[in-house]
This record gives sequence, C-alpha cells and structure tokens, in this order.
Amino acid sequence: MFLTAPRTSYVSSRFVAFSVTTRERPSGLNAPSAGPTPQPESGPCAPAIAASAAPLPAPLAEPVPAGAPRGGARLRVGIARDAAFGFYYADDLEALAEAGAELVPIDTLRAERLPAIDALVIGGGFPETQMRALEANEGLRRELASAIEAGLPVYAECGGLMYLARSISWQGESARMVGALPGDAVMHARPVGRGYARLEGTLDASWLPGGEGEIAAHEFHYASLENLPQGLRYAYRVARGHGVDGARDGIVHRNVLASFCHLRGAGERGWVAPFVEFARRSAT
Repeated sequence: MFLTAPRTSYVSSRFVAFSVTTRERPSGLNAPSAGPTPQPESGPCAPAIAASAAPLPAPLAEPVPAGAPRGGARLRVGIARDAAFGFYYADDLEALAEAGAELVPIDTLRAERLPAIDALVIGGGFPETQMRALEANEGLRRELASAIEAGLPVYAECGGLMYLARSISWQGESARMVGALPGDAVMHARPVGRGYARLEGTLDASWLPGGEGEIAAHEFHYASLENLPQGLRYAYRVARGHGVDGARDGIVHRNVLASFCHLRGAGERGWVAPFVEFARRSAT
C-alpha cells in the first residue's frame, strides 16, 4: 500500500458527476463547479450524455465499502472527487467496488496529504477552472508525483491527464500541475477532440488485456498536450478521433495510464477488472 501520511453505448449509460457544489449542464447533468465558470460545453473533458441520464447520487463523502474481493484482500482505490474532477460512469464505480476495491474520495484542492491507497483513479472535469487551487496544493502534488515514481497504479482520463501533466495554460495564464507526465496541457477556443472514438490496443500498458477489434470510446476536450518528447509509450492507436496527437492516446508512464478518451470500465473489455488485478499484484 502506498502510505504517504506520518463497447456499449455511451449515451444510454449512467454517468455521475460528484462535486461539493454543482451547476446544471446543458445536457441535464450536474458537473463540478467552483471559481471561474466556463462557457456552455467548454469544459475540456465533459462527455456528451443524454438529458435522460439517471439522477445524480449523493456525493461520495465517505469511502465506499468494497464488495467481496476476488482472489485477494480488499484494495483502497483513491477517487479524485471535488470541484476539479468528478465525471465518472456509475457502472464503473460499481464495478470497482464489485472487484474488491474500497473507494476512497480525495479532494485534490484541499487534501494536504495523499491518503494510504493502493491505486488511484482521476476522472474528467474542469481542472482549468481550478488550476490556481490545484497549483497551490503543492504538498499533494509532490506526494502524488513521488508515489507515481514509486509505482502507484493510476488510471486517468482527460482532466486527470491534464492534472498529471507539468502545467495547464488557460486564458493567458499557466499553473503548475503534478508533473508526472512530460507534457503541458493547453486550452483552446475550439474543441481539439469531440465525439465518438475508436481505439486499438498496443499492449504497451502491461495490465491492459489485448484482444482483437476496436475499443469504443468518447472524447470531448478543448485541451491539447504539448511539448511531448519522442519515445513515449501509448496504450492505444486512434482509429477514429484525436486522442493525444491524432494517432495515439493513453500515455503510459511507470504504472500510469492517462488518456484523453473516456472508456467504459465495466464489461468484458473494460479497464476496471484488469486495473484492480494489476493494483492487487503491485500491492503485494
């Protein structure tokens, strides 16, 4: 345990957005909010979901108990849940618990220390609207960067990818982020990637199972990742969509997999089961 303190339709899927305070999205969902308010549909990582989505559940204020663990002890999986990050599919959170994970909420804006966790999931959201608060929480950023270098398994999507980068630039200003990934997130006036995507696995993420056929995904981001070095490993080839650079998505670094595309975690080809199993092996 890392202890630092002393292919289905996306439109019909249930999608939740946890936050302390919320505002209505044009899609009918609630999304994380605090500080500067982006223009409608201007968030970097807000998947397009039908207005008939399931009602928003109560905020994830306390750890969610794990289900019966499969083949090992229960894992503590951190879930970034605050005004910067909060977009998660409800089925994916349920799948994590069913796989034996205890979900531990982490407020990246206010938590001074990284809690004792075996793995971490950082979903989409609006990190650019909270970039000053994220930057100010230097203690958590440093501890997370150190934990990643020590091998903490991390799964991040879109806003989570931006947070793990060196910096975020928006509206002429820039703020330092975790710095675990060698790139800088830059917000643009128009979408960089928007719509359904199709991905093909490269097997560069050791825990992600291979398999024939494309992986259904979705992306909606106004951010690009710039100043990337040559020689990075990527988990996916992009058959349709944009991802990181129009050809690849899912940066692999240490035990981190960070993508712009949103993938379903539950189901036969989902990321949840292999991620939990990988985290369990890494924790032993």
